[in-house]
Amino acid sequence: MSVRPASADATPAIPRKKVTIQALHALRQAKTPITMVTAYDYPSALACSSSLLTDITLVGDSLAQVCLGYASTTQLTLDEMIHHAKAVARGTTHPFLVADMPFGSYYTSTDAAVANAVRLVQEGRVEGVKLEGGREIVDVVRRLTAVGIPVMAHVGLLPQRHSALSGYKVQGRSVEAARRVVGDALALEEAGAFAVLVEAVPQELGRYITERVKVPTIGIGAGPGTSGQVLVADDLLGVWSGHKAKFVRRFAHLKDVRDGGIQSYCEAVRDGTFPHPDTESYTMDKAEWNRFLESETRPSSGEQN
Repeated sequence: MSVRPASADATPAIPRKKVTIQALHALRQAKTPITMVTAYDYPSALACSSSLLTDITLVGDSLAQVCLGYASTTQLTLDEMIHHAKAVARGTTHPFLVADMPFGSYYTSTDAAVANAVRLVQEGRVEGVKLEGGREIVDVVRRLTAVGIPVMAHVGLLPQRHSALSGYKVQGRSVEAARRVVGDALALEEAGAFAVLVEAVPQELGRYITERVKVPTIGIGAGPGTSGQVLVADDLLGVWSGHKAKFVRRFAHLKDVRDGGIQSYCEAVRDGTFPHPDTESYTMDKAEWNRFLESETRPSSGEQN
């Protein structure tokens, strides 16, 4: 194949300093919107790192659907997440690298949660983990941060609990529901979360949570009032052909280009225009080829006998 491993000296120098938690807090303080994009493998990690404006790369458990073809994130295993996180880590330069803790990997006990988070850090090479949940996971967040594992909290819509929530629905639309989301965010901040991702809530609530907490908020379907934004790469690049949420904007339409390229290739093979005999094929010295043909026409030793 044409793709070969890059040599060590071919790795480009990092043109931006490594993003740290301190740097993220500085962006929040300066009211500079924080950018976060998902990545699931080495090429998508390189894509995230290609922009100096990318602050955080997230190995999202959405890889369950967009990469592995699962019906939901709940089917993703910890081993699968670690496998993909390792690939993303190899392609990440300056962005701060966070990975989702898969469904079931942090609920059974705090000890199990720590052990699983340590695996993501040691084997997956991530710098922080993201946990979905509210006040019920405060003890887990507090324990993880106590042992030095940065935690990004995730409140509002919790995709890992879509069955319990009867689908992917906007959260916090009633007074009681809004108070619950705010309470969760405050409790998780107090437990040590360095940032809070807020998903699918009214924009008024997204802005209010951002004003109440002292850590960066990352919105996805939470309006423009959060400290930053995140989108699934396949959504923003126009690769994912599944449901398009209201908050998704297509910044490119790569699916059309990708599918068109496959179609053009297949047509060229079928009509015989690929590969071209002069520009896309190798040749052999004519004299050498003639000697080869002569050797093929000579009777073998067995035939002579």
